[in-house]
Amino acid sequence: VQLVESGGGLVLAGGSLTLSCVASGRTFESYAMGWFRQAPGKAREFVAAISWRGGSIHYSDPDEGRFTISRDYSKNTVYLLMSNLRPEDTAAYYCAADEDYIETYVLSPTPLDYDYWGQGTQVTVSS
Repeated sequence: VQLVESGGGLVLAGGSLTLSCVASGRTFESYAMGWFRQAPGKAREFVAAISWRGGSIHYSDPDEGRFTISRDYSKNTVYLLMSNLRPEDTAAYYCAADEDYIETYVLSPTPLDYDYWGQGTQVTVSS
């Protein structure tokens, strides 16, 4: 399994970015896909997750509404649309796959539950 992220970069506060994660290596129909981030000196934290079939979505903070996760089944790609970015969103963003996920179950926010990881893409938000 390979996960390749792209779309990171430098953006001004208030701006937007869309991260992409292309998955390859097997059929992902029963997987859950997650986005995590890690800032220097901090633990890796959950951002959002989606079941590959798209029936379930989980956000770290659903009330905030700045991040939107989606997937394109035909392109084996998961997206993270980030809007109204803040300097505290600066981090390396990682895509991850949970091969043990069962559809309709709660999507895990725990990094240890994910089996495969991408190399990460850096997002830097300047004030």
